[in-house]
Amino acid sequence: MSLESVRDFFAQYAPDIEILVTEASSATVNEAAAAHQARPEQIAKTLGVWLKNEVVLIVMSGTARLDNRKFKDRFSEKPRMVDATEITLRTSHPVGGVCPFGLEKPLKIYADESLKAFDIVIPAAGATNAAVKIAPERLVSLVNAEWIDLAKQDL
Repeated sequence: MSLESVRDFFAQYAPDIEILVTEASSATVNEAAAAHQARPEQIAKTLGVWLKNEVVLIVMSGTARLDNRKFKDRFSEKPRMVDATEITLRTSHPVGGVCPFGLEKPLKIYADESLKAFDIVIPAAGATNAAVKIAPERLVSLVNAEWIDLAKQDL
């Protein structure tokens, strides 16, 4: 169902984008990087976070880490990660395939500035072995995301 909802999404909004289904798992950042011959930081991971009583999605570079201070400064609360059962319920996507495309119900989506370092990023596509290659600006446009700076800066 989940991969199908992502296929339907792209068929309707971006038929030029191909969903890449691999034999190998791409459920983790490192697996996705290997499966798509990309650098781990080019993988666009999608995190589910509670914000007030709502689930929001944050798409960020695969090697970026959420900065708790930036999150709290922006939203006036600490980030609380959504558990595996709840994220699947909210998105219809399994862990390892969570993405901002083809969602069962609309969720607020944020795209971290860490994605802007790349011409093309590789987010999952609703399954643990599916992904797409997409420009960060196009991803933001397709899912009506808001740019945000939530990644830790490495010292």
